[in-house]
Amino acid sequence: MSSWLGSGPLVGDRVTLRPFTAADAPALARVVGDPHEFRWSPGIPVDEESARTFIATALADPQRRTAFAVIDNTDGRLVGSTSYYEIDEANRAASIGYTFYTESVHGTTINPTAKYLLMRHAFEDCGAVRLVWHTHEENARSRAAIGKLGASFEGLLRNHRRFGDGWRTTAQYAMTDDDWPDAKERLRQRMSLSN
Repeated sequence: MSSWLGSGPLVGDRVTLRPFTAADAPALARVVGDPHEFRWSPGIPVDEESARTFIATALADPQRRTAFAVIDNTDGRLVGSTSYYEIDEANRAASIGYTFYTESVHGTTINPTAKYLLMRHAFEDCGAVRLVWHTHEENARSRAAIGKLGASFEGLLRNHRRFGDGWRTTAQYAMTDDDWPDAKERLRQRMSLSN
């Protein structure tokens, strides 16, 4: 049984977000080139075994997490992953994360388009009131990307999640349904300029 947000697919001009299947493990294992690039995101798959584990974990609780394979429509390649998680239907809220992409699509319209599809679906199709993003406080690339989506920085959550042998301080960002119309228009302009 899937969550209130459903399981897709969500289709845009450049990107399709579709549910993961076990058969995606070989392609997912090839997404990460340099693991150091993803040092702020533990658990990123780097081989087929870790890809199978990632997919199994992502699909284990469909009420709380909906994980998507990110497909580049220009060539049909699986280029990354993104998810709704901490899904809370009663409060019409969810988080967006578990996002990573192959280095060759960094700086392209892949991420803004994927996030546009997730936000549009949550706010417009499902009646979401609040979406949240979490990232390591020191992950400058992720924090900049979240800010460009139109999400507002809400503060730091100290010792929020396990990280390696210790704990991470998480930077939290959010967007509400009131913020969405302006963010939507900025994202549409950004995507059209890049196409």
